[in-house]
Amino acid sequence: MKQSRLRVRTAAVAFAACALGLSLVSAPAVAADPDQPLAPQSERAPESEQFSAEGVTTVGELRTVDGSLSYARDGRTQVIRHPGAAYVKVHFSSLRLGHGDYVTVSSPDGRESYRYDRSLNRATGSDYTTDGRPGFWAMSVDGDTAVVKLHSNRRSGGAAATIDRLWRGYDAAEIGRYNFSTQSVCSTDARRDVVCYQSSHPTEYARGNAVARLLISGGGMCTTWRVGNTNRMLTNKHCMSTQSTVSGSEMQFNYQCATCGGNNPGAGTKVSGATLYKVSAGGSSQLDYALFSVNNFSSIQGFGTLYLATTATATGTRMYIPGHGDGRPKRLSIYEDSQGGALCTVRNGNYNTWNISYSCDTSGGNSGSPVLNGSHRVIALHHLGGCPSNQGAKAHLIYNEIASLIDNG
Repeated sequence: MKQSRLRVRTAAVAFAACALGLSLVSAPAVAADPDQPLAPQSERAPESEQFSAEGVTTVGELRTVDGSLSYARDGRTQVIRHPGAAYVKVHFSSLRLGHGDYVTVSSPDGRESYRYDRSLNRATGSDYTTDGRPGFWAMSVDGDTAVVKLHSNRRSGGAAATIDRLWRGYDAAEIGRYNFSTQSVCSTDARRDVVCYQSSHPTEYARGNAVARLLISGGGMCTTWRVGNTNRMLTNKHCMSTQSTVSGSEMQFNYQCATCGGNNPGAGTKVSGATLYKVSAGGSSQLDYALFSVNNFSSIQGFGTLYLATTATATGTRMYIPGHGDGRPKRLSIYEDSQGGALCTVRNGNYNTWNISYSCDTSGGNSGSPVLNGSHRVIALHHLGGCPSNQGAKAHLIYNEIASLIDNG
């Protein structure tokens, strides 16, 4: 979330229902399987290359590595593991593949697998991200191990691919250690996994499908969501404000638990950022929005979309917030303090020129979340924390600025 007002160092994040199940990372990358070739040892990249952005939750660390795949029989697989990591995202500085050959980056169980050939054609292969330097970043693999494998019928030859960097996701303790956070959970945290509301609040559950976890340039975390009927996404300007950041980021849809209170999120569907269309003028304390599109749009259309309210919101309006606070699987804020108690409502529909205010629970990583009313229209874009007045930028003002760029339904 955007840092503001009193800043306090958070303790280790207490992951309860559907926690990421992270543990302290203290060892270098090692092979996950003794029968597989050993992955090269990694080193932490210079501090100047680590992720840093005002108000964005830092969730990963950039490391350098000297690895390669070759056509030799014993050089076709690298198993890259960082014990306890939340995710591993591998960078290829080069691919030197023959016709028909390809490389896969997969989780050990095969739940996630991304395929890359010499053309890097997203339409026929897998998605990827870029950072303006030579090569490309494979899509992240959830968990602490990525299996990188060369697929070819050739029996001999030289180097086929070079791996020079990787992002590894922080564990829960590190997320707390490396992030300042405002107090945004007001009284008791009443957020629950979205699936907990599938029966009792089916529309709120369904609208949440359009919301995705945003992995920014490999090491930062916010929330983003589809807006309107075309290929458009919204998040905060303080999460991404340049084309290079959009090109370097992933959107993970359907990252949520299968059972209420379970520890069983699926991998979901990941797509990369495509084109940045517009960011708000002025500082990020104002409307604080970024409008962009994604690659492989057809793969996420089935998750639905959200629409912006086009008129001002009144104090006392019922509201709710789906999002990825702390980078966790998607949760819903529907109640203020306890299930079945007081519903979340707008405390002040005109807190200031730009914002409405509320005490509905949020935390770092919720930046960019949609704030919806009882008619399931987005009334604000969440971007500021600090009880008792968490704040969201007024959606009707955002609509006035981007109406010509979206199909608001």
